[in-house]
Amino acid sequence: MQKIPKHTKNLTESNIQKLKSLFPEVVTEKESKDGTITQAVDFDLLRQKLADVVVDGGNERYRLDWPGKKASLLKANTPIAKTLRPDHKSSVDFEHTQNVFIEGDNFEALKVLQESYLGKVKMIYIDPPYNTGKDFVYSDNFTVAKADYEEEIEAVDEEGNKMFRENTKTNPRFHSDWLSMMYERLLIARDLLTDDGVIFISIDDNEVHNLRKICDEVFGEENFRGSIVRATGTTTGQDGLKIGSSYDSCLTYSKSSLFEFKGVQLKGKDLNRFCNDDDNGRGKYALLQLRKTGNADRKEDRENMFYPINAPDNSLVYPVGPSGYLSRWRT
Repeated sequence: MQKIPKHTKNLTESNIQKLKSLFPEVVTEKESKDGTITQAVDFDLLRQKLADVVVDGGNERYRLDWPGKKASLLKANTPIAKTLRPDHKSSVDFEHTQNVFIEGDNFEALKVLQESYLGKVKMIYIDPPYNTGKDFVYSDNFTVAKADYEEEIEAVDEEGNKMFRENTKTNPRFHSDWLSMMYERLLIARDLLTDDGVIFISIDDNEVHNLRKICDEVFGEENFRGSIVRATGTTTGQDGLKIGSSYDSCLTYSKSSLFEFKGVQLKGKDLNRFCNDDDNGRGKYALLQLRKTGNADRKEDRENMFYPINAPDNSLVYPVGPSGYLSRWRT
């Protein structure tokens, strides 16, 4: 027998989804009085969308806001009662090693490192969760005890095994939780950098746009040094609705204008490999490979996917190996 529903449909939620399909930019995340995060409509922006003149409203500011941002800033500035303890049993030559491996919650580790390394770190590289919907768990409640925190995030099952609640896209705070997690860590990371220090952050298409915005706020837009593109060798997210991605980005920010790229002085074999000159007056050039890597990367594997390159004199660029082709790039 079919059960009779106890409640009628939530028409507000349904109407928000209808508006989102027409005007996705007017739907945002909002925190209610009881702390619950839900999707809500920015009515000022909606009125502007439906008007042919500028609508009066609140003061506009160029910034990125999300529910939990202020709490995240407070968390970054709040002291914690934690310390680091050496693990002599698992260490190799502990008394003389020049390297330290820290195991634990990375936010707490960063806070503890501030005591000894404030303004002393020349370079930081981080590979944070890309927020794909499965790769991290976050809680903005930093006042609870450890046992309560683990229970809150369902981190321990009945047998004591660690479990994680995924930040799926059905979570109303999907982007907000990720932004809070990154924001508080980047604030501390900046404090650790020397004045001429630099940070490299790996990211993919899921959050690269938001990461640029919070890094512009934390480090300053003028300290953005560029984005390094790295080919992953695999294509992800390809389906009938979107273009697949085969690369990641590495955002680069300095702490101040004192940072500078000095480059690498080529010498010996590298000088001969990367700097060539035909004595024809056109300058030096570099020998580089333009090739597909991975499976089926040879011409004979996929004949219809082979695209030779014509040199200026209309000669074909000749192959240098089963999976590569030689090209000249002049400086």
